[in-house]
Amino acid sequence: MLKILIPTLFLLPTTWLTSSKWLWPTALTQSMLIALGSITWLNNTTDTGWTALNSYIGTDPLSTPLLVLSCWLLPLMLLASQNHLSSEPMNRQRMYITLLATLQLFLILAFGATEMIMFYVMFEATLIPTLLVITRWGNHTERLNAGTYFLFYTLAGSLPLLVALLMLQNNTGTLSLLIIPYAKPLLLMPFGSKIWWAACMIAFLVKMPLYGMHLWLPKAHVEAPVAGSMVLAAVLLKLGGYGMMRLMIVLDPLSKEMVYPFIVLALWGVIITGSICLRQTDLKSLIAYSSVSHMGLVAGGILIQTPWGFTGALILMIAHGLASSALFCLANTNYERTHSRTMLLARGLQIALPLMTTWWFIASLANLALPPLPNLMGELMILTSLFNWSAWTLILTGIGTLITAAYSLYMFLMSQRGPLPQHMLALPPSYTREHLLMALHLIPLLLIILKPALLWGWFAC
Repeated sequence: MLKILIPTLFLLPTTWLTSSKWLWPTALTQSMLIALGSITWLNNTTDTGWTALNSYIGTDPLSTPLLVLSCWLLPLMLLASQNHLSSEPMNRQRMYITLLATLQLFLILAFGATEMIMFYVMFEATLIPTLLVITRWGNHTERLNAGTYFLFYTLAGSLPLLVALLMLQNNTGTLSLLIIPYAKPLLLMPFGSKIWWAACMIAFLVKMPLYGMHLWLPKAHVEAPVAGSMVLAAVLLKLGGYGMMRLMIVLDPLSKEMVYPFIVLALWGVIITGSICLRQTDLKSLIAYSSVSHMGLVAGGILIQTPWGFTGALILMIAHGLASSALFCLANTNYERTHSRTMLLARGLQIALPLMTTWWFIASLANLALPPLPNLMGELMILTSLFNWSAWTLILTGIGTLITAAYSLYMFLMSQRGPLPQHMLALPPSYTREHLLMALHLIPLLLIILKPALLWGWFAC
């Protein structure tokens, strides 16, 4: 773990000491080396316990894939941001890279934390660089409103979690993730214990987000720069799922009677947000709502607390992180050329950019979970575990799956097919940087197919 943390810390001063000519190549090279080094953690995912352990941080089969995803995303964010930041003052470019590196550091410490209070602090600390990236580098004046929604939704949900963790510390004497699963249940009053359960869960359900608590997400995605959208979709939403998996073990006796409304809301949200996607004209807003739909499935898989549900949720989180981040990158390549996110004004791009259409096609198929991509593996495991829990869930999940396929094809056909409008006849060509960016997103999905055991550590638990 320290072999990755130290280079990440070293990236912060390097950003300010490097000459302007070598700023982007140096940051990109260093972040890519960190990402490649993090892959060695995957050798430990077949173990059932913690590894690389010290008093504060460690890895286990649940945290390792999310840690690797966090490290893998930084060079991709730098590649995606280089073009639209090249015209800005050098100090703003350095600050942007510093914020992204700081965000990666907080994410590594959050996913690697072995103490719940340390996880909570890092969970909240990710707000600061993300908020600065959205409000200082967003495209429109609405970014301030989006930043306000993002901040207050997350803070309002997570403050009860702090109180709940302090109560847990008071009752069990520890917040260590190594000991909590074996600690005795809380001796609370029945009504008080239900409030405590809700306080623990709501922070993570807002972060995922669960349908009904999702209003901050489309605003933040639409107004954020490309790196902000990438890190929100790929990693920050997964903090909610990760926190739920960690605390579900402690909440187990009470969860069986408390999860019913949340499972219904999550599966209903899959249908409703998918239907909203079919009405969208804004490309980034469509991708943002599709993230809410997919994370509803993840929430359902976690809440039923079965090994298949947990494993499917973890696989879908990783696969959705790569696929949705790729879609936001593709939406950004369109925006840089057409200066519009409206699909009616930026259509027919297959004629102008045929190679990018290939990437659009692969990313759209990944979004609708086409075999043999891991998105399908995760969704099938969640659907199977939900059906085993209650056969009625098949109605909601089946309709949701059909709507997901419908809006994914709608997105592809609206943006790529049809005649090229007259105002878009002289578009710049696609660049090698953009093709490399897409390859680095989608090739890991194929590697997961070749070695699915990387994400099956939960079966051994």
